[in-house]
Amino acid sequence: MMAIPLLGALAMLVPADRFLRTGFAVRAFGTAVSAATLLVAVSAATAFDFGDTSRMQLEVDRPWAPAIGLRFHLGVDGISLPLVVLTALLTFLCFLYTLRHPPEGGRIRLLTALLLVLEVGMLGTFVALDLVLFFVFFETVLVPMYVVIMLWGGTGRRAAATKFILYTLLGSGLLLAGMLLVGAEAGTLDMTDLAARHGSGLSHGLQVTAFALMGIGFAVKAPMWPLHTWLPDAHTEAPTVGSVLLAGVLLKMGTYGLVRVALPLAPDGAQVWAPWLGLLAVIGIVYGALACLAQRDLKRMIAYSSVGHMGFVLLGIATLTPVGVNAALFGNIAHGLITGLLFFLAGSVKERWGTGDMNAIGGGMLSTSPRLASILTFASVASLGLPGLAGFWGEVLALIGAYRPHASLPRETFVTFMAVAALGTVLTAAYFLRMLAKLTHGPSDGVAVPRGPVAPVSLQEYAAWVPLIALTLLVGLWPKTLLDVTTGPVRALFGGG
Repeated sequence: MMAIPLLGALAMLVPADRFLRTGFAVRAFGTAVSAATLLVAVSAATAFDFGDTSRMQLEVDRPWAPAIGLRFHLGVDGISLPLVVLTALLTFLCFLYTLRHPPEGGRIRLLTALLLVLEVGMLGTFVALDLVLFFVFFETVLVPMYVVIMLWGGTGRRAAATKFILYTLLGSGLLLAGMLLVGAEAGTLDMTDLAARHGSGLSHGLQVTAFALMGIGFAVKAPMWPLHTWLPDAHTEAPTVGSVLLAGVLLKMGTYGLVRVALPLAPDGAQVWAPWLGLLAVIGIVYGALACLAQRDLKRMIAYSSVGHMGFVLLGIATLTPVGVNAALFGNIAHGLITGLLFFLAGSVKERWGTGDMNAIGGGMLSTSPRLASILTFASVASLGLPGLAGFWGEVLALIGAYRPHASLPRETFVTFMAVAALGTVLTAAYFLRMLAKLTHGPSDGVAVPRGPVAPVSLQEYAAWVPLIALTLLVGLWPKTLLDVTTGPVRALFGGG
């Protein structure tokens, strides 16, 4: 699954006069490679034994550096499998979108190679079962995303890319220190072995320190308030495909790391820091919503909404309960589907009107581009948590988890967190409804005008949007589809069956 995009990226080194001579041929090649990767990911899902989701399956375990105990160990369980399929799907949809809508700036050969390397890093993060291997894949995504923002971003791309790389490198340094602290003391770097021990053999102080180091590293990527400030700039300046992958997958690497690495390796540290994690999560929920109410730029508003939505994911993790962690994993997938769709739509709006400024665009989109406006409305109500759509379940389960947190945590504190987070859901509805009022309804009173007659929605746009719409409905109407996959490994995470 990872070899296919890696070979595809290496193929871009062949000179253009000998292989794929036109830009469209390169984009079609990237689409084909990502489609093949998606096919392998889907075949892995079909080969997965859903009767035993807590067991690591489809494993690859080979010596990597035996002298220091490193192994090339890969595998999936019910926690990682949904994220693997989501990553392969979003990457394919991004390539599909570029067939008709390539980012401005040319260099399509380099962009294709970078996106394929990015896919290798994202997939590798979700299937790695060795701490050092996990870190290598976790870091692999940084440089490709940095270059994508720097070369194909908007007018403020240089500052946004620099802030992105500096924040994430700082977090990565702390993450590596925390993981090596655990690995050195435990005498192994194998994540399955370490998770099975549930912290036994590690002193309380070491677990507290390691969880803090790893937690900050993962929180930067999540991103958690106040470590979020790189995100709005990166999202606003990145090209559409960069924003989709950044929101849909890269943010999930932080919360996945908390569940896969930090919680099982340092459970004592998790209990010490969980109230603080919950506090920062609910601050992020309210802050993100208030920031959205103040935004004029559509992409920037969606970026700040991610701070709020990922706050619910972090709150679920902070409860240290199966319900809360299930909420976090569900919220990861729901956010990837819905926010990926929102960034695709924001790119289509900017392509037609030449700006993302909501005041400049004005209203009336339902009359000038009814299909685009209708799908934007669907994505917005899904994101604000309308029952029956994917965004609802992650938030509700996180609130339920906060109402009954782990027995070792202060219940009154978490009930307060629940009340504050519930206020955040009201504010979320407010900023999305405000956005729809500005763009889709009323007379067209903006100063920006479409670039000629509003172009109809292209086949490639529909192809990128429809799978996300369908999955948002499927997961929203039948949450059991996803919860049945994650419940087993989450219980095992806490020492259950």
